[in-house]
Amino acid sequence: MNQLNNGFTIFLSLLVEAMPFLLLGVLLSSVILVFVDVSKLVEKIPKNPLLGALVGSMIGFLFPVCECGNVPVARRFLMQGVPIPVVIGFLLGAPTINPIVIWSTWTAFNGLPEGITIVVLRVVFSLLISTIIGYVFSFQKDLSPIVQTAIARYMKFNPPAPPETKRRGKRYQIQQEAAAPNILQSGTYILGGKAGMPMRIDSNLVQPTTPISNSNKPLADKLRLVLDNSIQEFRELGGVMVLGSAIAAGIQVLAPRELILSLGTGPINSIVVMLILAAVVSICSTVDSFFALSFASTFSSGSLLAFLVFGPMIDIKGIGLMLSIFKPKTVFYLFALAAQFTFVLTLFLNLHVF
Repeated sequence: MNQLNNGFTIFLSLLVEAMPFLLLGVLLSSVILVFVDVSKLVEKIPKNPLLGALVGSMIGFLFPVCECGNVPVARRFLMQGVPIPVVIGFLLGAPTINPIVIWSTWTAFNGLPEGITIVVLRVVFSLLISTIIGYVFSFQKDLSPIVQTAIARYMKFNPPAPPETKRRGKRYQIQQEAAAPNILQSGTYILGGKAGMPMRIDSNLVQPTTPISNSNKPLADKLRLVLDNSIQEFRELGGVMVLGSAIAAGIQVLAPRELILSLGTGPINSIVVMLILAAVVSICSTVDSFFALSFASTFSSGSLLAFLVFGPMIDIKGIGLMLSIFKPKTVFYLFALAAQFTFVLTLFLNLHVF
């Protein structure tokens, strides 16, 4: 009974901590849908996949959301034609590489001798890992095998609009009804209609080929669309968040803290334990520094960095949310690559620096 109460308390704490950030991500996703012409953003992204992944990893400074809120934003980017290296870079890097998380990490560790080093290396390692993984995924030209069927079908029937081109000294906007992305149209969102096709919730605001961000329609209509789309996405992802939080709480209760501490000795064991712990406890990146600080007297600085770098990229509740975008095999690859890169980098620190 005591364990049940503890598990329920942990479950509620995870939900209370994570839901506001998920809501923030959903709101940002809907604002992007209605007010942002992502085609202009795509035009400014470097064509080189490595540079694109690097830029994507740093977009967190523009959209400061944790791992609870970056998934709906990443899904919106993908569906609006943002290249996959940029989306992967954002998905893995944004939860750490943003001003809120950097500030919270500094607040937690500034009392330790190696505090500034941990803050800097957390950003550097996260940027390096998310950029490399994003670049790796750039070799996947056809996204159908790696994304969920509904999203693949949506992208197939709603390809991104071609960019502006120069012709005889004048600029022409190429507008083709077949190529205009419905996700930029008023009243469309994923997983709404028959067979997983997008469903119109309002067809009277703008013409089918007119991007919302260029529309002169009333602000009240746009805000209503933001609210409608936010409710739809929050219903989709909120259920996944509840299930992931319940699994994370159950595992925390079954894995006592004393056992974790006993396994945290040695340069290799400590990293492995903290990688597992980061995936299990599913603490939001905005507050995970304070949780990691409680292990500072027992674990090495390299293993603390492993927790701080890997946790925001991959955790149990985050995996559930990622499955709304990618197929299970893809999520496994993301998990494995992030774990391997984190392990190698932090092991080097344990053996040669700290």
